[in-house]
Amino acid sequence: MAVTEEYIEILGARVHNLKNIDIRIPREKLVVITGLSGSGKSSLAFDTIYAEGQRRYIETFSAYARQFLGGLERPDVDKIDGLSPVIAIEQKTTSKSPRSTVGTITEIYDFLRLLYARASDAYSYNTGEKMVSYGDEQIRELIIEKFTNKKVNVLAPVIRSRKGHYRELFEQIAKQGFVKVRVDGEIRDIVKGMKLDRYKTHDIEIVVDRLKITSKEEVENRFSESIKTAMYHGDDVLMILEQDSEELKYFSRNLMCPTTGISYPNPEPNNFSFNSPKGACPVCNGIGTLHKVNPDKIVPDKSLSIKKGALAPHGPQKKNWIFKQLEMIAERFEFSLNDPIKDIPAEALEMILYGGKEKFSKESKTLGITRDLKIDFEGVASFIEETYNKNESTSLRRWAKEYMDKIVCPECNGSRLKKESLYFKINEKSIADLAEKDIVHLAEWFKELEPELTEKQKKIASEVIKEINVRLQFLLDVGLDYLSLNRGSKTLSGGEAQRIRLATQIGSQLVGVLYILDEPSIGLHQRDNEKLINSLVSLRDLGNSVLVVEHDKDMIERADHVIDIGPEAGRHGGEIISQGTPEEIRKHDTITANYLNGSMEIEVPKKRRKGNGKSIELIGATGNNLKNVSVTFPLGKMIAVTGVSGSGKSTLINETLYPIMNAHYFNGVKKPMPYTRIKGLEHIDKVIDINQTPIGRTPRSNPATYTGVFSEVRSLFAKTPEAMIRGYKPGRFSFNVKGGRCETCKGGGLRVIEMNFLPDVYVECETCQGKRFNRETLEIRYKGKSISDVLEMTINEATIFFENIPKIYRKLKTIKDVGLGYITLGQQSTTLSGGEAQRIKLATELSKRDTGNTFYILDEPTTGLHFEDIRVLMEVLNKLTNKGNTVLIIEHNLDVIKIADYIIDIGYEGGRNGGEVVATGTPEEVAKHKKSYTAQFLQKELI
Repeated sequence: MAVTEEYIEILGARVHNLKNIDIRIPREKLVVITGLSGSGKSSLAFDTIYAEGQRRYIETFSAYARQFLGGLERPDVDKIDGLSPVIAIEQKTTSKSPRSTVGTITEIYDFLRLLYARASDAYSYNTGEKMVSYGDEQIRELIIEKFTNKKVNVLAPVIRSRKGHYRELFEQIAKQGFVKVRVDGEIRDIVKGMKLDRYKTHDIEIVVDRLKITSKEEVENRFSESIKTAMYHGDDVLMILEQDSEELKYFSRNLMCPTTGISYPNPEPNNFSFNSPKGACPVCNGIGTLHKVNPDKIVPDKSLSIKKGALAPHGPQKKNWIFKQLEMIAERFEFSLNDPIKDIPAEALEMILYGGKEKFSKESKTLGITRDLKIDFEGVASFIEETYNKNESTSLRRWAKEYMDKIVCPECNGSRLKKESLYFKINEKSIADLAEKDIVHLAEWFKELEPELTEKQKKIASEVIKEINVRLQFLLDVGLDYLSLNRGSKTLSGGEAQRIRLATQIGSQLVGVLYILDEPSIGLHQRDNEKLINSLVSLRDLGNSVLVVEHDKDMIERADHVIDIGPEAGRHGGEIISQGTPEEIRKHDTITANYLNGSMEIEVPKKRRKGNGKSIELIGATGNNLKNVSVTFPLGKMIAVTGVSGSGKSTLINETLYPIMNAHYFNGVKKPMPYTRIKGLEHIDKVIDINQTPIGRTPRSNPATYTGVFSEVRSLFAKTPEAMIRGYKPGRFSFNVKGGRCETCKGGGLRVIEMNFLPDVYVECETCQGKRFNRETLEIRYKGKSISDVLEMTINEATIFFENIPKIYRKLKTIKDVGLGYITLGQQSTTLSGGEAQRIKLATELSKRDTGNTFYILDEPTTGLHFEDIRVLMEVLNKLTNKGNTVLIIEHNLDVIKIADYIIDIGYEGGRNGGEVVATGTPEEVAKHKKSYTAQFLQKELI
């Protein structure tokens, strides 16, 4: 029994490549699992321990509830003892919804909404005056005080500045017993059939009563009743009009502007939510951005004629209704469809884009008669907008989106909220102002808020402010001080999203939980690493077990217990090669131990490359937090862009430089962030961006299909004599289309057996025995191997097998060179680790013939890589650079930074305090810089 209390004991784990391992993991300790990329770390942590914890949790539900949840497959393990409730903090868990923000994930925004609903002051959006609200008794006393012995009209406003004839409204008012109304400032009797000009805007008020206000009791009683009636009909607003001076005063039970009479509903938390109809901006529905048609995308080349395809959505002239209408527009404005677009009259182009209806007569000179013609055209741009906004079809909306630009909503200026919600303020700041602030500035604002509040506000707000401060502090502790609450969660990197979840978990103060984290140090500068490790230690000290899959040296050295999985990757991994404290691990003879104790290391190059003397110069970049930055990128070198998280690296490279280059070489449509100009693009031929997006989301995607090798292999099989005799084409050898695949499992190789109350079971397809193809297809063999046998080969085996086919060999050789020789060609993409997926992308790009003049951009390529994997990757990138190409890497890993020829360090801090170039030059030059955070850590590496 003592064992289960002190350890998590796992017996016979065989998930993925794990080789029937037995292991005891100490509880309530910080445990790091390390090893080569693909050695089986995630298989142990997530696919075994987490999967079993989750399955056991669902098992506690009733059979009735489980059938709705869908069961979870039991991991391939004999026994797990001592398992606590498990929470996994992965990199893939953030919502991709445009409505999800940092504020909503961390729940800070929910507290802000509560704070503003209960403790804010409202101001008029017309005059800026503070809004007032009264009770019925207060209203009565105020009116008596102001209008004693004066004749007044008590009015109930029913229509404000709206068009219409309002005949039905007047009939309804008359039926309720009222005889007079005030229309556009003039009091009129209601007569039968009364109506107004429907095309003009009108103000209409019911005249509820006309009386002289005195202190007599019957007058006061009558007046009280009139107030109630006016409030009922006027939606809690009434107006008092003095008969002699025509002076008008507004009174409301709601918040109201004393001068103009506009009123706001009493604030509720929903009024400040952009996910609720009560608070969301009516124009953008709370998204903050809109898609607007860009005429330049519809007519990209103004020198073309409509006949030749100047209208990109419709292409060259066809015999259809649209082109008939365009011909009629041409007749009306006297131009020809053969004329270049630039020569067409402006009003004609306006009608082509935005539509119009018009009748006109045209005299036929040959027939001597006049024809009446009618144009009724919706307009190309109008049709695209209609399709995007109202069509259900995803593919049609995607088509429409190609001709649109994303713009900030003009109504709410990106704040996502209704105009009224933005005029509730605390200490002169609206909720949108706070959501825009960096976390660090927001925390300062809240610390200084207390003295600015009234006693009543302090009483209401103190608990809420306490909760907000605690949550802000957790975000500061994990190094996310540069984020703002309105930052969309889909713009966060994997590491940032994971650290936000970590901060939320620390905030929940749970005890006795097993937390499993997947490389939390990704995207984190060495300076912030310490903060992260301290956060994990504090989780442990609360009484939790923390299990981290990690390659970071600092994290390994601070762990209580380290588990090293290997010895190599894929089929050659899956074993526990050493475990113990960091000191014990160092003494073993393993790859990890050798890097930790310094007997193996990634060496600093003896000399730096000089480059080819040419450069690209980006001038005046001002996107996001960049402060008018000008940067020179020397060509023919390996460039590292460094800096603390949030300093502006991604904005400079991914949002500014790459879109500019992509548009220049490949006519890319993504709009770069603002910049003044760029020089030197003529010095390179093309740009290639290798980012961190996954390579495939379905089990049908695999390395062979992604890299394009499978297309070549299928073509090769189709050219074998037997296939040609049978008339098989390459499509016959695809497991995604009918013909050659096994129809029982639809080419999946597995069949799902649905078990009503139990988890679905995946069994090998009995027809094809997991081979994916039917018998006839498998009879076609190349060098004695069927297409299924080829998919089962590892990259190493396939490289030898296809060495005489240059097209296939070149692609496979590149995958092998990036250190992925152990994966099989047909391995499901969903089972690849993050590091493996990124290297497959890298291999795909590298296998394309480089021109010796290509600009490669890599965003943190060391994600998920062990020290040894980084060494292999850097060899590949060095080869590329040696051929004359330029390789630009955004990176925090010091092993990569010290190898670079040129460093561009951006900082000094993250968020608003970043966005400047701190230092540039060789690693040796940058290391001497006094204020650079990167320099402080780089110095130790260069010794």
